[in-house]
Amino acid sequence: MKTRVAAALGVLLLSAMGVAAQDDQLQDVEGCTDSKLLTRLKGCVITECDLKEFDSAELFVGGDDRREALEGRKEMIGYDCGENVSMLQIARNAEAALKKAGYTVVFSGTAEDAPVVTARKGAQWMQIHSFNPGGGTFGYHQTAVLVKEMEQEMVANADAWADEINRTGSCSIYGILFDTGKATIKPESKECLEEVIKLLRGNPTWKMQIEGHTDNVGAKAANQTLSEQRAAAVVAWLAANGVEKSRLTSRGFGDSTPVADNATEEGRAKNRRVALKKL
Repeated sequence: MKTRVAAALGVLLLSAMGVAAQDDQLQDVEGCTDSKLLTRLKGCVITECDLKEFDSAELFVGGDDRREALEGRKEMIGYDCGENVSMLQIARNAEAALKKAGYTVVFSGTAEDAPVVTARKGAQWMQIHSFNPGGGTFGYHQTAVLVKEMEQEMVANADAWADEINRTGSCSIYGILFDTGKATIKPESKECLEEVIKLLRGNPTWKMQIEGHTDNVGAKAANQTLSEQRAAAVVAWLAANGVEKSRLTSRGFGDSTPVADNATEEGRAKNRRVALKKL
């Protein structure tokens, strides 16, 4: 009797250990949850995740591993799907689900020797990239990018600009923002413009050329005109807020004087700028 009871207890213990081991195996990494945009493939577990309110990502958009750099809210989730799920199964499920949700498939093929699906719906992009982590199992990385402009939170101040002008004769300013393709100054530029006023009041003998610069997107003639209009708009704002108009001139350079590589979004953002040049 005691032998049978001990054996039964042993079976129960082994069963409990098996369930515990299974639960551990199926448990997501702490702090990670599924995206609200796409559910996971059944049987897969989250092994990693990362969320940034503003970051860059290069998503596959064509053959020969051709990519497109995007900036905005980025969410990446990594899944491990075990031995019974193939990479092709992952890709086909993802493509069907995204189409059903109203996404347009931008690319469906092979990148870095694994199936990948990239789709977009308006400003929202989604990429599912299968991979083989080793050990006979398969998984996928799910990357979502909501394309948007960066909200300017860091603004250089008058003292820093004064130091730069004293050293080099000019400085670039990135806190003056405009509506896309227009010379209309956005309201959130006020704090930065007030620092420009502080700079000029702190150096009353300075006369300043306000320069407009663009990236190389669009026609050169249009970029030149836009840069001139934006520089003039800054002069008008400063003059309307107490700076003597006689101290200010404006000039546009279009895309002729880049300070970074226009081949990347980061570089183009640096080239879209207002500069101050001491006369």
